[in-house]
Amino acid sequence: MKLEDKKAHEQAMKTAIDDIAQFLQEVLGQKLTAIVAGVTDRGTVGRWANRVSEPRPDSDARLREAYRIFHQLQAHDSADVVRAWFVGSNPHLDDESPAVALSKDRFKQVSAAARAFVDAG
Repeated sequence: MKLEDKKAHEQAMKTAIDDIAQFLQEVLGQKLTAIVAGVTDRGTVGRWANRVSEPRPDSDARLREAYRIFHQLQAHDSADVVRAWFVGSNPHLDDESPAVALSKDRFKQVSAAARAFVDAG
């Protein structure tokens, strides 16, 4: 595992979930963050970010994984490129977007797609 991957993982595990929700809401947008988390009401993301409520364990895991991958990719590309990566169809995910794949708990596949993106330069 590369050093930046380890740092991104550690950061995702140590950061409070409300801070993760706030960050993802800012960089991906509330609607895309809701898709990643697997919730239909995008206002739910705002409630998590404002500590009004907490995500269920499955949504928490998805948010942390998205946060980890965002930081892993941002070490190599701009935030705009990373956001585009999350929404675009991805050949490593059978042309599904990483955001949708994360909502389906396809963590290993999305992580492999992120590594392939970084390795492609």
